[in-house]
Amino acid sequence: MRRVIVRRSSVHGRGVFAMKPLAAGERVLQYKGEIMSWRNAVRRHQREGVEGHTFLFGLSDGSVIDGSRGGNSARWLNHACAPNCETIEDDGRIFIHTIRPIEPGEELFIEYLLATDGPLDEDVRAQYACRCAAKGCRRSMLANAA
Repeated sequence: MRRVIVRRSSVHGRGVFAMKPLAAGERVLQYKGEIMSWRNAVRRHQREGVEGHTFLFGLSDGSVIDGSRGGNSARWLNHACAPNCETIEDDGRIFIHTIRPIEPGEELFIEYLLATDGPLDEDVRAQYACRCAAKGCRRSMLANAA
């Protein structure tokens, strides 16, 4: 039986949901996609004029996984300020692990902790607004949104 499924999310667009109980610390998914440099990923993103979802996941070596190319259901994980999953990098791969037990039907969340190059003006803050509604929500998917 599949452990997760992608379906419509009340938080944003699509989300990843548990199909069966998941234990704390369980490896649920690998974030898959084409690995490339940030420069090429940004160039592709600008060239294709994609708005909204980008599916880019940065790695510690400075490269990025582009989940829009060869990606899997992990690209649909939504952000939450109080996530129930975490990402763990292992040898250039990203794995999604549960932080706590998750019940069937519950949506899986990670904390994005995004970064931008420019100043945090109102337009940027609006573009990266958080919709998780968790207690203590930062109201932003940005790491430096304070």
